Amino acid sequence: MISEVRTKASLAQDATAIMNRLSTEQKNTALSRMADALIAETNAIITANELDLQRGREQGTSPSMLDRLALNKDRVASIAEGLRQIVELPDPVGELLEHFDRPNGLKVNKIRVPIGVIGMIYEARPNVTVDAAGLCLKTGNCVVLRGGSAAIESNRKIVEVLKNALSDTAMPADAIQLIEDSDRASVNEMLKLNGLLDVVIPRGGASLIRNVVENATVPVIETGAGICHTFIDASADYTMAVEIAFNAKVQRPSVCNSMETLLVHEAFAEQHLAALADRFVQEGVELRGCERTASLLTGIKPATDEDYSTEYNDYIMNIRVVSDLDAALAHIRRFSTKHSECIVTENSENAERFIQDVDAAAVYHNASTRFTDGFEFGFGAEIGISTQKLHARGPMGLPALTSTKYLVYGTGQIRG
Repeated sequence: MISEVRTKASLAQDATAIMNRLSTEQKNTALSRMADALIAETNAIITANELDLQRGREQGTSPSMLDRLALNKDRVASIAEGLRQIVELPDPVGELLEHFDRPNGLKVNKIRVPIGVIGMIYEARPNVTVDAAGLCLKTGNCVVLRGGSAAIESNRKIVEVLKNALSDTAMPADAIQLIEDSDRASVNEMLKLNGLLDVVIPRGGASLIRNVVENATVPVIETGAGICHTFIDASADYTMAVEIAFNAKVQRPSVCNSMETLLVHEAFAEQHLAALADRFVQEGVELRGCERTASLLTGIKPATDEDYSTEYNDYIMNIRVVSDLDAALAHIRRFSTKHSECIVTENSENAERFIQDVDAAAVYHNASTRFTDGFEFGFGAEIGISTQKLHARGPMGLPALTSTKYLVYGTGQIRG
């Protein structure tokens, strides 16, 4: 018996022939219909989402993870708006990247083309279902979605709505496929579907990404976990430093670009750490710190190497007092997942050195790491934030979901 995974991947692969022929106008029409359908079916989507939330509560899911899972009228509207923003973005497919003539008269064009069939493996964020579908379809790709079991009811309803919206468009409904089998074996099968899936993109926690990277035979674009740091230098403006650090941790702690560890120069810490820490405590953030931090704050839990290596996605934050910029850079080199890193400083030399020395997809001077996001970078909805260095790095918008093709025009040339 052919599995659900193989059956749906085959349907998506068959649909690529139609997708390759679609014009930008046809793709945009389909995306607009999908956005309209999400708004029209908002109540049904929220009802399905409530089933997932109720199950999560019964299973003891943390409040921050429930927040990631939750949908309401405003969030559905925001997801639909993401599709409309994709409609407005330039279509990269067919873009001429290079043109050159060879001495033998051959004329060569290098253009952008769809990758083909993209497998998305992700966790309890139903907005990813729509973001991934929208970006893949705009670039002429088909997509096989495998979300986490925590969001299965939400994802079923969302994909049903999206596929129904395509019924009277030129885009084939089979271009979107949802794997409903929640067994981990369905993920492992996707990872071996060479010939049906062209690439797999994992989006979620460290264990999910590690499993995909270690076990896939299909090519992988790795979107990494976010152990992000903010370093407050000695010269930092106090008000700016507080607002940036607070936003980076508290604005939405469940996402990958939120801060997990605050590094504080000892000179700044001596004057301001107590007041800064109190701001976080009042918001309900549990603080863990190094010995120097504990000497400046009362009642703080000790931070271990395991803590510094953990992506909390919760109201928990590490603090480490460092002697200088070199110490901050050394800590980041050791514990960073190369996602997003920030320095708050008025010293331009320190800022420039931090920007040059830190190896991360996004490096900030005097701005919150929360800006590492496709919407904020002007890409529209993002497929993920890549922390690897090949093909794509950072927030992945439309161009990251294309490959290239050489078109070679001759007049009868043969190779001697």
